[in-house]
Amino acid sequence: MSGYLFLVLVAAAVIAAYFGGSRALAVATTAGTSRIKAHSRPIYHGLNAAIWTAVPAFVFLLLWLAFQSSVINQLVVASYPGSEAMDGAARSLLIGEIRQVAAGNLFRQPSPEVAAAAEHLRSLQTYSTYLMTAIGLCIAAVGAFLGMKVISPRYRARHSVETAVTGFMMFSSLVAIIITLGIVGSLVFEALHFFAKVPVTEFLFGLRWEPQIAIRADQVAGQGAFGVLPVLFGTFVISAIAMLVAVPTGILSAIYLTEYAHPRFRAVVKPLLEILAGVPTVVYGFFAVLTVAPAIRALGAAVGIPSSPNSALATGLVMGVMIIPFISSLSDDAFAAVPRAMRDGSLALGATKGETIRKVLLPAALPGIIGGVLLALSRAVGETMIVVMAAGLIAKITLNPFDAVTTVTVQIVTLLIGDSEFDNPKTLAAFALGLVLFLVTLGLNLIALRTVRKYREKY
Repeated sequence: MSGYLFLVLVAAAVIAAYFGGSRALAVATTAGTSRIKAHSRPIYHGLNAAIWTAVPAFVFLLLWLAFQSSVINQLVVASYPGSEAMDGAARSLLIGEIRQVAAGNLFRQPSPEVAAAAEHLRSLQTYSTYLMTAIGLCIAAVGAFLGMKVISPRYRARHSVETAVTGFMMFSSLVAIIITLGIVGSLVFEALHFFAKVPVTEFLFGLRWEPQIAIRADQVAGQGAFGVLPVLFGTFVISAIAMLVAVPTGILSAIYLTEYAHPRFRAVVKPLLEILAGVPTVVYGFFAVLTVAPAIRALGAAVGIPSSPNSALATGLVMGVMIIPFISSLSDDAFAAVPRAMRDGSLALGATKGETIRKVLLPAALPGIIGGVLLALSRAVGETMIVVMAAGLIAKITLNPFDAVTTVTVQIVTLLIGDSEFDNPKTLAAFALGLVLFLVTLGLNLIALRTVRKYREKY
């Protein structure tokens, strides 16, 4: 029902915009005969009438929908016999059962009290929908009336519209900030629960990562070990291999496409290179498992080096191919931003093209290149799908690229799969790992921004 009401409000806003513009045009025509120049064009009066019609009603609907469920739940639980003696968890279970019955999802015969509460819930929802619709339409009607009433040659409709657009942009920015703070806050909150069960020193400096512990009384498992260093070391090894592949390839391809390639060749190859950034990561994962990993295993067997079925080398190579477009595209933009006069000046002084690239272009484009490399590193550290499919689950501290390792993202995925409860260290460890990953990625982004700002040259 709320969806239809939103559509009705959109239609009302369009109608108000049409009649508002028409009325403003008629008023301006009448005023023109008496030599009163209108402040705003008719389109602004129409937009202003649409804003008055739709925005207050939209805000009302959003607030109503945000608090509707909580208020109805409180009313239903308050009318349930014996609800005064229930704690918070029991109330949550009760309202969940009542909502399931009200929705028709009957897994067993409900008790008479629950059936009566479900009927009460349905009636409250019906009344709430009718009341919301009536009030919303009234607000829209009043807004349309006021929007049409203020139309006059002297009314500053353009200023009103611009103020409304500015307010909407500020609201959008505020929503993005609040959502970000909410995500970080929930991550920190659950991580603190984990550190209440596992000492911080054990997590940060422990050399064993074995989170398999018993989560139910009927299960048999170890005591668990939550040292994050092996997981971080595996993440570092795979990311380092990926950057060794992506950085030289990306920068050299950018240099070739910018300075040496024919424009027709560049127009064809550059889009093809950037297509790699649009390939789903699961495709890279299949490529790593089915093609690269067997090839590396065969290579290791040929030279006498034992190789695991899932190796850090296979994962790092494929991940490096995946992030080549990021470095190449950002480096290409950095080279293109260097003024043509600097190239011509270097060549006019007798420098070769290679000397111009090494001593003029690279230093001038260095901030952009470093920023692109660090952003690509953040992407490599946070990549999940490829490492889930090709890296393995063994947490160990090793520099052997033919060995299997694990990463932070893989462990987060494995810890949150299965019949886990959110009050045991095994599940809460995922939030601690997520907090570590967030801090590492944030640090890399801050270094990239600081580097770019420090060495940025304005031409």
